[in-house]
Amino acid sequence: MSPAGLAPSLPSAPGAPALGAAVVARANPAPYGWQAYVVRPADTLSEIALRTRTTTGTLIARNHLSGGGHFLRIGQRLWVPRARPVHHAPARPAAPRVRAYTVRSGDTIGTLALRFRVSEATLLRLNGLDRRGLIYAGKILTVPGAAVSPARAAAKSPTTRTVRVRVRPGDTVGALALRYHVSQAAIVKANRLRSAGMVRIGQVLAVPVKAGSPAFSSNTFAGRTYSSGVVGAAARNRGYLATHAVPGRSTTRAMIVSTARRHGVDPRLALAVAWQESGWNQRQVSVANAIGTMQIIPSSGQWASQLVGRRLNLLNTQDNITAGVVILRSLLRGASSEKQAIAGYYQGLASVQKSGMYADTKGYVAAVLAHKARM
Repeated sequence: MSPAGLAPSLPSAPGAPALGAAVVARANPAPYGWQAYVVRPADTLSEIALRTRTTTGTLIARNHLSGGGHFLRIGQRLWVPRARPVHHAPARPAAPRVRAYTVRSGDTIGTLALRFRVSEATLLRLNGLDRRGLIYAGKILTVPGAAVSPARAAAKSPTTRTVRVRVRPGDTVGALALRYHVSQAAIVKANRLRSAGMVRIGQVLAVPVKAGSPAFSSNTFAGRTYSSGVVGAAARNRGYLATHAVPGRSTTRAMIVSTARRHGVDPRLALAVAWQESGWNQRQVSVANAIGTMQIIPSSGQWASQLVGRRLNLLNTQDNITAGVVILRSLLRGASSEKQAIAGYYQGLASVQKSGMYADTKGYVAAVLAHKARM
């Protein structure tokens, strides 16, 4: 991203002849017309294309961009496809007979589907869950049941409280939604974010959290609850790293680059993954005991140790980076594409190949690729 400066004049009005217009017309890239978009800090052409549901090639052709569109200026104005027009929805049908249910220890979507005589797909749909159906004790679900009056429903509806969260390196709206057990749409609405929910490091967000639904417990993260043994190990590792010297970000960056080159991995990819995972911060340890710069859990560290033929100490910055890089190398060799390899780093390659990318995995992949484009 070049420094902010005076924006060039807006490209010709929508409908005027443009470079590559014939190709653009054949593709019909803007069936609802065009609208102006102002480039913001940290924007890239690929992110703008993703946000406006078009391609970088279409944006380059429509806006006469040179250099492959890699050099955008803050404040620069671009023509982008207009979103589908909003139509007023018809009157809502009567609400189905449902009630609230508080998840208890041992409950799963499968057992609840049997108990309430409904399909798993219906439970997932009613509660806005993805196909993994991750739930936790204390979560309030909507399940089939007797209808209640609006007054009783309002009385039983959990009130919300607002948690202020400062965005850290690697945070996305999707990751924050998972961490605080709320929808991405709720965070976007509360902060008046653009639909894609782009956030910046240091930004303070208001997260609406349901009362009675733990925002972020000491042993729960992203819908998964971890054993006291895992949580205790994470705390010990976090304490160790807090009291020992670790390299700064610039040094860590250089270590990632040299390690990636040594193992035949694109340095930009390694940098992007490490930034998404920890912001190049070796002191980062998650509740799941994912450690350091590359956020490696101990079992993955054992696999990486086998790949390099020696025991790797994940608390050591160089060993941690080595572990992440050789895991990336292995994933790239086993995946059908770079996107699938990135997804495998987050979700597990076997899971991706069997079930496809989950919704949060797609967000992770998009974030890593956006970081890579800026490296």
